[in-house]
Amino acid sequence: MNSRAEILAPVGSEESLTAALQAGADAIYLGVGKLNMRSGTRNNFTPEDLPVITARCRERGVKVYLTLNTILFDEDMSRMNSLVASAARSGVDAVIASDPFVMQTARLAGLAVHISTQCNITNIESVRFYSQWADVMVLARELSLKQVAEISRQIEEQKICGPAGKPVRLEVFVHGALCMAVSGKCYLSLHSQNASANRGACLQNCRRPYVVTDKQSGTELEVENEYIMSAKDLCTIRFLDQILAAGASLLKIEGRGRSADYVEATVRCYREAVTAVDKGEFTLDKILKWEEDLSEVYNRGFWDGYYLGQKMGEWNDVHGSKATVKKVYLGPAKTWYAKPKAGVFQLQSGELKSGDKIMISGPTTGVIKTVAGEMRLEDHPVDSVQKGDLFSMKIEKKVRASDKLYKLVDV
Repeated sequence: MNSRAEILAPVGSEESLTAALQAGADAIYLGVGKLNMRSGTRNNFTPEDLPVITARCRERGVKVYLTLNTILFDEDMSRMNSLVASAARSGVDAVIASDPFVMQTARLAGLAVHISTQCNITNIESVRFYSQWADVMVLARELSLKQVAEISRQIEEQKICGPAGKPVRLEVFVHGALCMAVSGKCYLSLHSQNASANRGACLQNCRRPYVVTDKQSGTELEVENEYIMSAKDLCTIRFLDQILAAGASLLKIEGRGRSADYVEATVRCYREAVTAVDKGEFTLDKILKWEEDLSEVYNRGFWDGYYLGQKMGEWNDVHGSKATVKKVYLGPAKTWYAKPKAGVFQLQSGELKSGDKIMISGPTTGVIKTVAGEMRLEDHPVDSVQKGDLFSMKIEKKVRASDKLYKLVDV
């Protein structure tokens, strides 16, 4: 991509990797094993996956960043050294780190370093300090755009460069989940269930409803309509032009634990938005369409974060997603025929009618969103199919066996 801003996509599965590449990501970031901030999820890769992933990304000119940003104990050192060595052999472009020893180890292995948001960089002197190791600083999420712009100005004015000899670049979060704690440093899960968020094992206690009890009278109050520690998701696409003007050159989308359709939608929308800003075509009509598309995939409601100087107070009022579109799983793909461009599917649940919105996803397929067209059952055209039916359907793009077919239903 020729854009001056780099779109970073979260990747936690093969499906989301393919979706990120298809949607126009400039870089992906992923975790391997237990030393990253999403180690507690099922969406993690192994060291053996790294060469394959980097090779796929190289074909498209996409960079690969490895998150290695948890708190580390002495017993983690051997595993960390092995993982850095694997990253170097595999051609990973950079390691996202918060521990100084990880930074040193990565640099000695010839890897670039990006300073994680866990380091809570909020001023120019911190940038100067970390520039001895790193070319990119992921700024604290608590900064306003005015503060980001001032740090960017001082980097340029004072010519603060990283190990590569180029001015330090600034990375900011633009979309996804926000933690109530300062730059994610939360100990609630550790305190209550011995599962440290800073070791990638957060159990998300903050996302639950709570009752407040008066210890003198015993009176209990449920905080009405608000999950008082659960912030809404960050969404900055409405003022992305201001973020770019402030000097951010890497735009990070949060969500390694989310699904491939979330990755596809967020990367595509922010890619289009950055391009529109570059071309002077960043209009309200486009913003409204991007916001509509973003609202269709998993989200906890949206707010602007702290960038515009807003005080905290944007809390969730429901548990789980506020997506305006629900995915209903129908069944797997069986095969695809190139000449008629038709896929064969087994309907394991529900009903599908011609004209229904559908989505197909898979490790190699990524995400396909379309409308159910001509369907055939036992080689006869039909308007609908039912649970148990093995049917064919016109699909322009190739699908693979075991790809998942969903019906998209407006909520």
